[in-house]
Amino acid sequence: MTNPSLTIKKNGIHEIVIKKSRFICTLARINDEDHAKRLIAEVSKTNAKATHNCYAYLLGDDDHIQRESDNGEPSGTAGVPILEALKMNQLHNVLSVVTRYFGGIKLGAGGLIRAYSNATSSTIDSVGIVKLVLKRELIITIDYNQFDPLKYYLSTNEVPIERTDYGAQVQITVPVAENGLKEFQEEVINLLSGNVTFKIGNDKIFEEPFSRDKREKTEHKK
Repeated sequence: MTNPSLTIKKNGIHEIVIKKSRFICTLARINDEDHAKRLIAEVSKTNAKATHNCYAYLLGDDDHIQRESDNGEPSGTAGVPILEALKMNQLHNVLSVVTRYFGGIKLGAGGLIRAYSNATSSTIDSVGIVKLVLKRELIITIDYNQFDPLKYYLSTNEVPIERTDYGAQVQITVPVAENGLKEFQEEVINLLSGNVTFKIGNDKIFEEPFSRDKREKTEHKK
């Protein structure tokens, strides 16, 4: 992954009811198509008595794999709206299966499109979104009396602590964007009057909270 990528914070299930029909959305992160197909089969088996188990999923940083199914609903009224809801939220490597238990009242094509789209969107809102960012681990070694000032600085600047190791000194591992690594080190050096050492660790993918407000601001800048 070379660029920031969005996905769901966790797998989850959420239900909405529209004109007595139950729409139960199951959202899950997926690794590949086999994984997606296994999860679809599991949801369909669990909800074998449901009227429909419709789905859509996206795979790859560039969404080069996109699949959707109406599973018996009128063409274009279920799978595509689910897929569009995933794309609208800029998610990657995510599967949405929306199970419908028919309540006896027909919704029409427009009603179905809104129902399947809303079922997916409301579930995304329920489980939350995270941004996957490639960062570099930085291991900071300090004396014990410097721990509180450094911890306060990290908290104030929203830098999460990945790990803390206690020995003769304290070692704190934090993720830092590569392009901000030098500036971050300089700020910590100034904060601790130079009494600090650094060790560069591995590059890793880190998850950061991502809100709808941030997503909308990003869109406005494009």
